[in-house]
Amino acid sequence: MKQRIIGFDLARAYAILGMFIVNFNTVFGAKTDNSFIGQFLLLFNGNSSSVFVMLAGMGIALMSNRTTYTLTEKTALQITIVKRSLFLFITGLLLCLWWPADILHFYAGYMCIAACVLFLPKRVYLYIAALTVLIFHVLLICIPYERGWNFETLQYTGFWTFNGFMRNTFYNGWNAIFPWAAYFLFGMWLGRLNWSIANTQKRMFSLGFFVFVLVEGIQFLAPKIMIDKDVLFYLTADYIPPFLPFMLATAAFGLMLIAGLMYLGNYVENNKVVQAIAATGKMTLSHYVSHLVIGILLFTFIQQVLSVNHYNQRENVSPIFILLFSIAYFIISVCWSWLWLKKFKNGPLEMLMRKISG
Repeated sequence: MKQRIIGFDLARAYAILGMFIVNFNTVFGAKTDNSFIGQFLLLFNGNSSSVFVMLAGMGIALMSNRTTYTLTEKTALQITIVKRSLFLFITGLLLCLWWPADILHFYAGYMCIAACVLFLPKRVYLYIAALTVLIFHVLLICIPYERGWNFETLQYTGFWTFNGFMRNTFYNGWNAIFPWAAYFLFGMWLGRLNWSIANTQKRMFSLGFFVFVLVEGIQFLAPKIMIDKDVLFYLTADYIPPFLPFMLATAAFGLMLIAGLMYLGNYVENNKVVQAIAATGKMTLSHYVSHLVIGILLFTFIQQVLSVNHYNQRENVSPIFILLFSIAYFIISVCWSWLWLKKFKNGPLEMLMRKISG
């Protein structure tokens, strides 16, 4: 459905803009900037990545959303997903040489889980999502979350060793399979809903709003009434570690955003600017990689920084400049997407992935 597609791609465009802001701020910004703009940039932490993963899950569900499939067709789809996961795994590992906070190689794990459960009833997605969160909290008891981390420099020791890689991938990496696969599975559940019905859009937005306000309210009140520091930390932790309150709040935000943009898509689908922005959402893989390579190099050149790998050894960039650069880079990405998709059906990396995996 046209409205459905435009709303979905608008949500993906938001996610990629959020990733621009988060990653440029991570590299060039201050870790503790108490200015209004500095705090505004921090609002994108967690929310952008979680929306990014939820939408990826929705994409997998939408590509397999027919009423009936033969056994041969089911097997072919599952093989295609596994092939694409392998492509993203290799691409992500290569990117890790430059960008240690890569998310693509984690996608491989999410997608392998998705391939296994793809044709099960959609409620099973929610059960397994809850299980991944539970497993993460059990692992917290068994393995210190900070193992391998230097949180001052945000560097992970031993990533390229077997034990370090497995621990980082499944437990305490930036977007580790436990519990981040829950976002992907939740997105798959969303992808199985009928978004052409206005009632679905309203119900999902209302659900997201209720959970978001509830969790944010608890997090706001907790410092005023909590004495136990461990409980307070659990309730208010942001991104690292991804405790349950954080996951509920970010998933609820993503639900509001997706439902809101699906609804908005009904009214703005013919707007040329909106169509150009939606085109950006069709090329998220290409834009994700390009901003981590071209975007960071361009920012580095502008700031005359010698090496992005030593960003903590120079003065931090003003948050207003980071925000303006992120918006400008997004506008350039929108223009590029619009021009590219006039000639090609998919983005360059998306084309490569489809050529390899089918």
